[in-house]
Amino acid sequence: MNDSAMNTSAQAPDPAPGSAPASAPPDRPDLGPVAEGVARLLPGVPDERLDGPTPCPEYAVRDLLGHLHGLSAAFRDAARKDLGPNTSTDPGSHRPVLPADWRTSLPALLTDLAAAWRVPDAWDGMTQAGGVTFPASDAGMVALNELLVHGWDLARATDQPYAPDPASLAVSRALLTPQEPDGPDGASEPDGAGNGLFGPVVPVPDDAPELDRVVGLSGRHPDWTPRP
Repeated sequence: MNDSAMNTSAQAPDPAPGSAPASAPPDRPDLGPVAEGVARLLPGVPDERLDGPTPCPEYAVRDLLGHLHGLSAAFRDAARKDLGPNTSTDPGSHRPVLPADWRTSLPALLTDLAAAWRVPDAWDGMTQAGGVTFPASDAGMVALNELLVHGWDLARATDQPYAPDPASLAVSRALLTPQEPDGPDGASEPDGAGNGLFGPVVPVPDDAPELDRVVGLSGRHPDWTPRP
């Protein structure tokens, strides 16, 4: 066998579009782990908990699931640049509607969402989600963060364990950390001070777990429970 044949046979095949990469660059993270983490929570949501409270004061569990359903479709289409009603609708303009088939349709949407953002072209150019046009590279980060934080909301509301992967936590923390000067001397405040993307940051102890830091940066209380 000649050297050329040996080199050809040693080459690894290119991954199929939408398949999980061996490793994802930090500016194009894999949404698969966090999407799978949310999907694993769904069987643990009994029908009798659908009207229960969540860390989002305006949402019951059914509303939170409806929001996850809508954002999964929107950010899937944003990755594909398939712009239309799913991407142009402001989620704050109406109360989320939970489809009757959510137990099968939401896991499928989460799988499609992760696969759509594994296509390299998804991160290029401009796209739209929630009625906002912005760089696709930003949209992918927002999609990951939405899944991670709302996954925590769902886990807390239904008393389930939740442990996002470190890479996804790092993306969310970087996205949520206030970048504008908030301190009295013009310097940025540390974690647990100032205003974040979703309102006032909730302070957490210096030795808090990374998930608690992300939750606090999102304006939520890490010790929230569904019981008074």
